[in-house]
Amino acid sequence: MPLFRLDRPLLSLRSLGHGHAAIFGAVLLALSASGPSPAAAASEDAAKDPVGIWTGTLVADRGVCPETRAPSTLQIESRRIAFTPADGAYTLRGRRDATPGRFHAQLVLDGMNHRPFAMVFEGTPDGATIRGTYGTPRCRAHVVLTRPQSHVTEHFLGH
Repeated sequence: MPLFRLDRPLLSLRSLGHGHAAIFGAVLLALSASGPSPAAAASEDAAKDPVGIWTGTLVADRGVCPETRAPSTLQIESRRIAFTPADGAYTLRGRRDATPGRFHAQLVLDGMNHRPFAMVFEGTPDGATIRGTYGTPRCRAHVVLTRPQSHVTEHFLGH
């Protein structure tokens, strides 16, 4: 007999019975509501732990900025970063340089009359956020990026 079977779940609430299922649910709720873990609290500082996904909506400072219509996403890896304004078709890419706490990404397109059309993102950590500026020849905007909140437990419990 195999040790694991893939045709059924490892733990079935139906097999626990109503009383045990209620206890299991209460324990799950208590664990999820007990607050952030020490590891999560340590990752609140963007300067110490910037790796991950960050989102925020650009706010125009000057010019015409169609990129302010939807949230933008910054993805930070150990060596690379990517910024997608308005979560659109263009992604600005960069490398994390030796200067800690500075993020730079850019994309240069072939614009009208074959003139370069540069798109640039610059960001710096600020507490639990990353503050950034985005610019093109026609637009300048700022953004405050935060980590998206996970609501996995709420979705699981049906809230």
